[in-house]
Amino acid sequence: MDSIDRNILRALRVNARVSNVNLAEEVGLSPSACLRRIKLLENAGIIRGYTALVETGADSQGLAVLINITLERQTVEYLNKFEAAVRKYPEIQECYLMTGGADYFLRVEAANAVEFERIHKEILSTLPGISRIHSSFSIRNVLANRPKGRR
Repeated sequence: MDSIDRNILRALRVNARVSNVNLAEEVGLSPSACLRRIKLLENAGIIRGYTALVETGADSQGLAVLINITLERQTVEYLNKFEAAVRKYPEIQECYLMTGGADYFLRVEAANAVEFERIHKEILSTLPGISRIHSSFSIRNVLANRPKGRR
């Protein structure tokens, strides 16, 4: 990966819907060379996908739930089993392997407390190797999905 690839990634993080022609111009390539590099980055797994960031609005009734997970053991086998299981559930929006007090940090969004109870019972409590689940409900999102380098 060189500086042009890093510039492509930086531009796509800010606007993944930019046209290939505009992206190529921004990074100093021809459109065909830019598209070829994007395909290589996708095939290498560096670009894993594209997504839409959806504004829920200030009056949204949804809940953002931030969850610390502690595993019974921190072996490679336990970590791999847990991570494979987490990937199966679209209800889990984010999962981070952590340092510190908990092994993983998850973000889940639920329509309401009843929906989160279902997610907790049917998904979180069935994940392999868990010894502790600590959930916190967000009051309000102060800062999210801000592209790097922008304020």
